[in-house]
Amino acid sequence: MNRPIRIDNHPFRFLLYLEWILLALAALTAILPYTSPKFSPRFPELTICSLIIFGLMGLSLPTSNRSNKLIYTASEVFLILITGFFGGRTARLFPFLYLILVTRSCLIFKFYGRLAVTIISFVLFLITLRHRFPKYPLPPQAQERFGFFTLSLALLFALTLVFVLLLMNAVLSERQSREELAIANEKLRQYALKIENQATLEERNRIAREIHDSLGHSLTALNLQLETALKLSQSNPNRAITFLARAKELGSKALQDVRQSVSTMRSHPLQAQSLEQAISVLAEDFHRSTNIVPICQIHLDYPLQIEVSTAVYRIIQESLTNISKYANASEVKLELTTNINSLLLRIYDNGRGFDLRQNTTGFGLQSMRDRTLALGGKFDINSTLGYGCQITVNIPLGKFKV
Repeated sequence: MNRPIRIDNHPFRFLLYLEWILLALAALTAILPYTSPKFSPRFPELTICSLIIFGLMGLSLPTSNRSNKLIYTASEVFLILITGFFGGRTARLFPFLYLILVTRSCLIFKFYGRLAVTIISFVLFLITLRHRFPKYPLPPQAQERFGFFTLSLALLFALTLVFVLLLMNAVLSERQSREELAIANEKLRQYALKIENQATLEERNRIAREIHDSLGHSLTALNLQLETALKLSQSNPNRAITFLARAKELGSKALQDVRQSVSTMRSHPLQAQSLEQAISVLAEDFHRSTNIVPICQIHLDYPLQIEVSTAVYRIIQESLTNISKYANASEVKLELTTNINSLLLRIYDNGRGFDLRQNTTGFGLQSMRDRTLALGGKFDINSTLGYGCQITVNIPLGKFKV
């Protein structure tokens, strides 16, 4: 807490009201006349003025500067001593002022500062109590009763100070815990909002990848079929019709992919088939589109969780799409193996290759990289102009084993 404690931000209003009640009683005691001069205050104006200043000081408690705290506490002690020595019968209420002093110290000091103020209050109480001892000799029996009463009063006041100190420490600790809990809840709420926004962004990226991987693949194959049919329309119409029929199938598949994307891709490509079967379908589609038969070597010794299988399927799909669009290859090889610790995927082609410094930021390559990194894997691509391309994906399977 950096700003001073005032009425508008006082942590415990009832303590402030209790102070005012006690100070009002003390002021009233100083004002009332007494028949015996022994009980009358010697300087009632000074006593009342001290009580008023002491009460007004409770309207603002320093909490930041250590020097201000010490000066403030010293001023309170000085005002209490004035009341105790010059207040007459009002001095009977001065122990309550020490209780107020300890209470205020708990609001502005840490534990050791509070303990020091409590000890100082008790010592000053004993000094002021000693000042009230009779100045004339008493009979032995009266002396014994007076000493017992004084000792009992001192012990009672000491226990009261300890009780107030422990009570204030407990109340302040509970309040601090609630404030920390409120801060933690607010941070948690902000973190949840941030996570929600991040999840929304990731979901958008996922849908974008799904649209690119599924719809992009189908439209690329459709374009190739139409281009081939257009070239054969004059020389070989019958074969052109075959490519047009295949193009119609791909168009229907593309339409289906669009519908699936609009429904946030609730279904996945491996819903009704294994990863090996899905890769076989991709290889067949690739063969139909490019007349290239990909060499597939698949050895899966361990079953895979659906998130790994889907990521591998999408990476292979995107790789074959890129090869059919850009590589101009005549040979494609795919290797997929698993061992006890990891999954290894390699995809080769002998196409024209590309410059890694210029062509590694495309959406397709970035999608493959993101899918691999999301599973804690490693994505590598190696390509040189005129010498084809090689994609290597290595995914640890420690937490993805079925």
